[in-house]
Amino acid sequence: MNEVFKSVGLVASFDKKEAIELSAELARHLRRKGLQVFVEDTLGERMPNKENVIPLERMTTDFIITIGGDGTILRACAKIPKAETPILSINMGLRGFLAEAEPKEALIAVDKCLKNDFRIEKCSKLSVSTADEILPDALNDVVISGGEPSKILYMRVFKDGAPILKCQADGLIVSTQTGSTGYSLSAGGPVLDPGIEAFVLTPICSLTVFRSLVVPSDTEITIETIRPEKILVLVDGNCHRLMTSAKPTLKVTRSQKTAAFIRFKDDFYRRLRSRVLFRGMG
Repeated sequence: MNEVFKSVGLVASFDKKEAIELSAELARHLRRKGLQVFVEDTLGERMPNKENVIPLERMTTDFIITIGGDGTILRACAKIPKAETPILSINMGLRGFLAEAEPKEALIAVDKCLKNDFRIEKCSKLSVSTADEILPDALNDVVISGGEPSKILYMRVFKDGAPILKCQADGLIVSTQTGSTGYSLSAGGPVLDPGIEAFVLTPICSLTVFRSLVVPSDTEITIETIRPEKILVLVDGNCHRLMTSAKPTLKVTRSQKTAAFIRFKDDFYRRLRSRVLFRGMG
């Protein structure tokens, strides 16, 4: 008898036929196990059973299953009302670094969850704000750019209120430990072990000597744009904000909220080896 979870939410890449089909199979399996199943509305429109179809912003279930790539996971993390809701992620993306199980393992993974045979991995998030607005938290990264190709940004970076460097680049990435394996890595940044409480500042095509900087996670980073007067801020690739002022300023700190992922074993370096760094090396 399952005493761990009573309700579950399904979130999937609704433009992938395989993801929709697996979602329908999982929904039937979970209902047979006695769980109340809720389906994200954009997915539910494409499934045969349209029972309990709700927006992601109202999905207050005991746990959530995502079927897709890292983008699907990031979308769920950005919109679910309770940030700490455990997420079981089924990989249907190109890399799926954040995912835990492959589609062929989906039913086995679900049954392990219902037997309480798992652990929770908590991932830090970034709190992001402008002078006028608090933006959604970032699980992966915050990217600042000029909003146009090859538009150079001239920026000042402050650490806990003290100026530490000037940067001329196409943009700047501020990433968490989790995000250090994504866009920041592609731009030349380091990979952070999950045990390191820090985040990374990585410039995009820097014109200065500055390449990357690792700062403690309790640091307050302020980024002041000298020019241009219009910048684009992207949070986890989902939230877009165009800032226009004399000196657009962005503040980034560690969020009080964390994301929670269901894991079956300690496999950070296995995922890193097989999906990111050393594909094909075993």
